[in-house]
Amino acid sequence: MPFVVGVARSGTTLLRLMLDAHPALAIPPETGFVPAIAELTEQGGMLRERFLAVVLGAETWPDLALTPAALRAALEAIEPFTAAAGLRALYRLYAGRFGKARWGDKTPLYCTALDRIRRVLPEARFVHIIRDGRDVALSLGGLWFAPGRDPETLARHWRSQIDAARAQGAGRPDYLEVRYEALVEHPRRELARVCEFLALPYDVCMERWHEGARERLSEHGDRFRADGSLVISHAERLRNQRFAMQPLAPDRVFRWRREMDADSVSRFELEAGDLLEALGYGLRRG
Repeated sequence: MPFVVGVARSGTTLLRLMLDAHPALAIPPETGFVPAIAELTEQGGMLRERFLAVVLGAETWPDLALTPAALRAALEAIEPFTAAAGLRALYRLYAGRFGKARWGDKTPLYCTALDRIRRVLPEARFVHIIRDGRDVALSLGGLWFAPGRDPETLARHWRSQIDAARAQGAGRPDYLEVRYEALVEHPRRELARVCEFLALPYDVCMERWHEGARERLSEHGDRFRADGSLVISHAERLRNQRFAMQPLAPDRVFRWRREMDADSVSRFELEAGDLLEALGYGLRRG
């Protein structure tokens, strides 16, 4: 079961759509609730009810386009009920909408939760997509879910997410790193590597992900807060994801060299330059 993780705006949606285009694999929009499910301590019927409360109470639940009744029916069929069995039933229900036998997940912030996910879903396989942090900062800085706008905050966020995932993944057979730049420049090679890691036969449909991307992203509806106020509209979410609906464009790689001002580059590199160098991206000042 693949979990696509990575700092937001690192290509997680692109990789999700590519994998989801495989005829055997369905990957839903972001979930966000799996770590909370992993922490549940109740048992039996109480655990089932708490599971339902966590999932149905998540602001991401509407994006899955499932009904509470269908989920409850799937969970009530599980005896004895466990959190792991409940999650598998939920993902199976989602994949069943598309007639697919396998399922996965794409939630960037799970970078920090690999160990918790392993505990509840030991079959999980983590695909960590990494992108040059300066490009991430360019893409992320103005969005509603950004941790901030200044280069220092964006650099610290990029570093912390990558460090967390690498610390929990290093040396483990269930962890694979993919570079955004390599995926854009050599998609077949990189997708074949991911498929091998997932024991998934390669299918050329993945290279045509963009043909069905708009339809798949139509699940991303208006996002509301608990008080009913609008966080972001469906139209704005699609606008933010417009590049994931288009064929690969080499000019999406290393945009920072053309579009990021020198002061912002310097400030980002002062915070995260050592990680940029460790990942082989190099520094402008160097």
